[in-house]
This record gives sequence, structure tokens and C-alpha cells, in this order.
Amino acid sequence: MANDNQNNQDHSDSSFKEQILRSMRVDGSEDDHMSSSGNEYQNQSEEHSQVNTSGSSDWESNQQEAPQSYSRVEASQGFEQQPINNSNDDEQHRTSENKDNRADSFKRTRKKEDRLVNRIVLLVISVLILVIAIFGFTFYKYVDEGLQPLDKNDNNLVQVYIPAGSSNKQIAAILEENKVIKSGMVFNYYIKFKNLADFQAGYYQMAPNMTLDEVGGLLREGGTAEPMQIADGKVTVPEGYDIDKIGDAIKENTDYKKDDFIALMQNEDYFNAMLAKYPDLLGSAAEAEGVRYRLEGYLFPATYDYYKDVSLEDFVDQMIAKTDSVIGEYAAAVNAKGMTNQQVLTLASLVEKEGVEESDRRKIAQVFFNRIAANMPLQSDISILYALGEHKELVTYKDLEVDSPYNLYRNTGYGPGPMDSPSEQAIAAVLNPEENSYFYFVADIKTGKVYFAETYEEHQEFVDKYVNNSTEKSD
Repeated sequence: MANDNQNNQDHSDSSFKEQILRSMRVDGSEDDHMSSSGNEYQNQSEEHSQVNTSGSSDWESNQQEAPQSYSRVEASQGFEQQPINNSNDDEQHRTSENKDNRADSFKRTRKKEDRLVNRIVLLVISVLILVIAIFGFTFYKYVDEGLQPLDKNDNNLVQVYIPAGSSNKQIAAILEENKVIKSGMVFNYYIKFKNLADFQAGYYQMAPNMTLDEVGGLLREGGTAEPMQIADGKVTVPEGYDIDKIGDAIKENTDYKKDDFIALMQNEDYFNAMLAKYPDLLGSAAEAEGVRYRLEGYLFPATYDYYKDVSLEDFVDQMIAKTDSVIGEYAAAVNAKGMTNQQVLTLASLVEKEGVEESDRRKIAQVFFNRIAANMPLQSDISILYALGEHKELVTYKDLEVDSPYNLYRNTGYGPGPMDSPSEQAIAAVLNPEENSYFYFVADIKTGKVYFAETYEEHQEFVDKYVNNSTEKSD
């Protein structure tokens, strides 16, 4: 019985062990890397079955080994959870895609914002350029109009008082307030640009049709200490005008006739009357030979009041009086150079038209002195044009053959006398020339720049470059 029980017990134990082994074999088939562990476990179980014959001991042994079997099952279940891990990968992939999509969306938004900003900047720049262009054009028109007479058709004079010590800005404001000029600001900048200075205080009579040059010239001449009767008109004699052109100015601005003026210039009795009045001024003019008009060069370029009740003789008298006052200031310099007024005014009349800048005029004056000292003709085109009685741009070789004492290509020396009314600056240039050794000069007909030369060959190069070539191109 005991053996039967023992056999039954052994059989029972053997069956339970086989069940566990089968379970372990199943686990081993599901997990290859666990097979070696299963074999070891089987060997250990067989060893335990041989040693332990007690059922309780086998059960305890089985209970101790059960957790290991359970852990194997969990391990196998872990492999069964692999699809869940794949799901996490998909979610991570979708998250990455969402990030990329958000980045692309941000870039697109940023590009749109950049394009919008660029458009706004372009619009602002365009508006600024337009505003600047409009302002520039408006300012240009304002300045251009400010340079013009206030009213070209209004020659009615108004009396203007310039207090002593007035600045140029204050004078400009006074002129604008008295309706003489359009813009005080433009006038102020204009006189700075033209380097007009030495404006004098006093009473002036000005008209709205006067140019800024005429107004400036009048202010430099000086006004009267007391108010004067309002004149009936003004006559401006520009620098470099000859008797013929002065006659035109008188005709246009007064009731005098040009023919009457020309006849007066040829009247010996009138000249003698002026000679008696201004002997120091006109003494050398009285001795000149071959002159066209004895008073040529002695009618000073300035602006003069015209009154209807004043005779033509008295009107011309005030022009001669102005020349007398100017030359009188240079009397010592004229005597120091051993020259006569006729000679000074003759050279000054050439310098007036041959040069524009003061520095050029002083050099040109010295060139004339160099040629006179070398007994060379002055060779001034101004003298040829005066001899021809014409006003034109270029002098031809045929013109140089004109038979006249004023032809200073043929005749040496100063010539008969002045050929226009020179400015005070031209007179000063003759009396204070800039020392040099030049004998030739020529002006670029396009720019007015004067080129000086010591030799004829060098001079001819300048002529070919700045006169002949320019003429051929213009043709």
C-alpha cells in the first residue's frame, strides 16, 4: 500500500513535472534565447526529482521555480507588445511631420510678411521721391520767378529808403515790402552769389520792371540823402554798351529820340561845353584823332533817373559827371602809370569785353601792355567789330582787313579811343594788371575760359582746340 501510495505519489509528481516541463518547452519554443535556460531548468528538476521523494518538498521546489516561469511569460508578453511600440513610432513620426508643417507654414508666413514690408518700404520711398521732386520743382520755379522783374510792364517808380547800417537781408526785405522785387530771400542769395556788396544808404527810386542786376547796381551807386521828386523813368546803361546801344536804351525808356542822341554825340559845341565843365576828364579826349564819337567811353554804365522836363543835354551830362567822379578816384594811379584818361579808358573798353572774371581781366590788361612795349598790334577782335560797326560772334580773316583807325590788327598803339563804356572793374584792371610774360590769349567760345600763351605756336594750338574745333562741331 505504501508502495502503491508511493507510486501514485511519484506518478502524480511526475505528471505535474511534465506539465511544467511542457509549459517550459512552450516558453522555450516562443523564445529561442531561453532554450538553454529551459534545459538547465529541466536538468535541475530531474535532479530534484531523484533527490526529493517528499511531495511537499517537490511542491515547494515547484513554487520556487514558478516565478521564473512567470517571468518568462511576462517576457513573452513583452514581445507581444511590440505593435504598441510601433504605434508610438507612428505618433513620433506624425509629431515630426507636424513640426515640419509648422516650420513650412512659418516660413511662408514670414515670406508674405517680408513681401509686404518690401512693398511698404518701396511705397514710402516712392512717395518720398515724389515729394522731393515736387518740392525741388516748386523751389526751382520759385527761385526762377524770383530772379525775374516783379512786373516787366510796370515802369512806375517808387521811392525806397535804405537806412544806414542795413544788412543785405534787411535791404532785401525792404525792397520786397516796397513791391520792387518778387522775393527778398532770392535777392539775398542772388547778391551773395554775384558777390555784390558795398550797398549804400539813402533814398532810391526804383520800378517793378527793374532786374536784380539793375537794383543791385543802383544800390552800389548810392542814393540821395533827401527824398527826391519821383522820376518819370529810369535808363540803365549796362557795362560794355557803346554809343549806339546807349541810344537804343534811351529811346526805349524815355521820350528822347535815338537820332537826337546820336546827333548830340557828334556835336562839337556840346563836347566843348562838357570839356569846359570837366577839363581833367576830357582833356585827352579833345586831343584824340580819328575818333568816331569823342564822348565814347565817357558815359558811365549806371542807372539814371529820367524826368520829362529835363533836356537831353542835361540827361547826358549826368552820365559824364558819373564818369568824372569814378576816374577822379583813380587820378593818382593814372598819373603814376604815365597814361592819359583816353588811353586808360581805351584799354579798359577792350578788357571789358575780352574777359569776364577779374583775374582774367588783369592778365589780359598786362598782355596788352606787353604787346605795346614790344611794338606789336593789340589784335583785339573788339576793335574790329567796332570798326565794322557790327555785333557778331566771330571775326573772319576778311574782317581783319577793314580800313579803319580802330583796326588794331593793322595799327599799333592804343588806337583812337574807347570802343564802349567800361566798368570800374575793367578800369581798375588796367591800372593794376597782373604781371606776366604772355603775348597771346584766346577764350573758349563755349565756356568762356581764357587760355594764355607766350608763343604764337602755343596760342595757335589753343585756337584750334577751343575755337576752330568748336566752330566745326557747331556747324
